[in-house]
Amino acid sequence: MSKRFLMIGAHPDDADIRFGGTAILLTRAGHTVKFVSMCNGNCGHYEISGKELAERRYKETQESKRVSGISEYQVVMENNDCELYPDLENRKRVVRMIREFKPDVVLSHRLCDYHADHRATAQMVQDATYLVMVPKFCPETPIPETSPVYGYVWDSFLDPRPFRCDVLVPIDSVIDEKCRMIDCHVSQVYEWLAWEQGVTVEHEKMSWEEKKAYLIENWGTRYIQIANDTVKSSSSSTEKRAKR
Repeated sequence: MSKRFLMIGAHPDDADIRFGGTAILLTRAGHTVKFVSMCNGNCGHYEISGKELAERRYKETQESKRVSGISEYQVVMENNDCELYPDLENRKRVVRMIREFKPDVVLSHRLCDYHADHRATAQMVQDATYLVMVPKFCPETPIPETSPVYGYVWDSFLDPRPFRCDVLVPIDSVIDEKCRMIDCHVSQVYEWLAWEQGVTVEHEKMSWEEKKAYLIENWGTRYIQIANDTVKSSSSSTEKRAKR
C-alpha cells in the first residue's frame, strides 16, 4: 500500500542531506515523498545574499526534485534565513501544510539542534503533532482522517540526550543518486559549507567520481559511522538477550 512521507527541514538542502537516500528508495517503491524548506536560504553564502541567493537556492531544490523523483520540494519564500521564529503564523502554516498533504509520516529536526532555524522548525513540527487533529484550529483546512506518525532525522547532538535510532535504512544501492541530489546544491556543498571549513572546491574541474568522493567524505561518513554503530549496538543487545 502506497504511503506518504513529509520531510520538513529548515533550509533548502536539509531534507536532501538528512533524508535523501531514503526518499529515493521510497519513491522508487511507489510511495509519495515531499520535501519542505521552512526558510528561503538567503543567508547561506559568503558573497551573494537576499533575493538573488534565495532564487538560486530555490532553483537548486527544483533540480534536486527532478533528480530524485520526489513529488514536490516546497520552499517557504516568506521566511528569511536566521530569522525563522515559531510564531502563530508559522505554526498555522505547518499545520495547514500537514493537513493538505495528508502524510502517513512526518520527519524533522530535533529541538536540541545548534541552529536557531533548525530549532524553530523542530518546535513548529512538535507543536503541530497535536494541533493537526484539532478541528477548530485553522478550521478552514479540514483535519486528516488519521494522525501521522512523527519522527526525527539523525543528528549528532548529545544534550539533553543522544539521538536514538529506531529505524535504520540502508541506502548503499542509491548512494550515487543521493550524491547527485546533494550535488544540485552547488551554492552550499561546494561554496558556502566549504568556505565555512576554510576549503576551496573547484567543482567545475572535478569529475563525477571526484565529486562523489568529496560529497561522501563530507556528508556521508557521519551517517555511515552512526549506521555501523547502531548495527553493532543492536547485535550486541540481541546477543545479550539470547544468553539470558
